[in-house]
Amino acid sequence: MSWEVRMSNSRGVPYYFNTGTQQSTWDAPSELSPEEIKALPGAQFLKQSGNNLPAKADQVRASHLLVKHRGSRRPSSWKESEITRSKEEAISILISYQAQIAGSPEKFAELAKIHSDCSSHEKGGDLGWFERGQMQKPFEDAAYGLEVGEMSDVISSDSGVHLVLRTG
Repeated sequence: MSWEVRMSNSRGVPYYFNTGTQQSTWDAPSELSPEEIKALPGAQFLKQSGNNLPAKADQVRASHLLVKHRGSRRPSSWKESEITRSKEEAISILISYQAQIAGSPEKFAELAKIHSDCSSHEKGGDLGWFERGQMQKPFEDAAYGLEVGEMSDVISSDSGVHLVLRTG
């Protein structure tokens, strides 16, 4: 297999791309050892092992829990082919999650895995590292306005309503 490391334009984080199969993945290919990964073309994009630092100094890392509503840009998700709830209903749902989270990053990730309308639900809502200009403005402003470990109140964007947890 011919793996290489590429940089995602949308997320600003590295991903793995197999030039033979055209397959891409956020996770390191399991068949490669850490030494083989470090030797891949583009490996300079990878963070140093275990230090959890951004690729660029002005990046932040955040997770989110998204609840879409019928006025969302794309009112469908992995859970529902057609979302019909109102924005007010979506906000109420998110407020109930906020109460359950009660400051716990573990509970945030657990609820995001189950309830988030974003594909990031698979990773507990983790969006990885990003910089200004990569996310919708209300979301970006919230993420940059938080301290690491802090969670936002309800944020509204074209995608729906979010809780944002700054993780880096």
